[in-house]
Amino acid sequence: MEKIVEICCGSYEDALAAYRGGAKRIELNSALYLGGLTPSLGTLLLAKKNTDLKIIAMVRPRGAGFCYSGDDFAVMKADAELLLENGADGIAFGFLGRDGELEESQTREMVEIIKKHHGEAVFHRAFDCVENPLRTMEKLVELGIDRVLTSGGKEKAVEGREMIQELQETFGGRIEILAGSGVNAGNAKELMEQTGIFQVHSSCRGWLADPTTEGPEVTYAYAAPPHNKDYEAVDEKLVKKLVDAI
Repeated sequence: MEKIVEICCGSYEDALAAYRGGAKRIELNSALYLGGLTPSLGTLLLAKKNTDLKIIAMVRPRGAGFCYSGDDFAVMKADAELLLENGADGIAFGFLGRDGELEESQTREMVEIIKKHHGEAVFHRAFDCVENPLRTMEKLVELGIDRVLTSGGKEKAVEGREMIQELQETFGGRIEILAGSGVNAGNAKELMEQTGIFQVHSSCRGWLADPTTEGPEVTYAYAAPPHNKDYEAVDEKLVKKLVDAI
């Protein structure tokens, strides 16, 4: 089975860095400091025009959790249609009910939209919030999800490797398991060998400076010092190290 590195990108700049670093697939977002929100069409169009990356577009209208109102859901469906019509190869999303369990109706409807456009349906790390991951994974298989991004229910994938291994052994023949959170060149190969997975997801984050982040009396910083005048960006060298490592 081919080993795959997916890079989590928050901009066109990130997509280019991932591409130059040797990645073949990205998850395209905006606002990664909020965990990743829906990207702009301009970002998608430029990335598709100037790279040959497979692009999975995030559909997430806001930060915090994954229990969405009817209005949120309407926006998410409209965004998914637009992204797929403009070249996205798939959509990453996640729906939970107020009880913290899988919201099946919304999931089913989103999968139908994605499949209508022959795209890949990816359930993101909302999966890591459910109480019973094995039961939820079985339902996701039934609903037609192609791939699940997970850290094994832990903060970092290396901490959740036992669950990732169980998911791979139980469901790997029916759905793709993609391990993410804290994955890097130093741990990816061992994680893949321990769990039996063949795909990893990484941000390969670095920092770039923007001196206008703070003025004499105001600040737009979202990171603590020493990065209070920086923003996160994919580091091409870290991507290459990860690709080479696996």
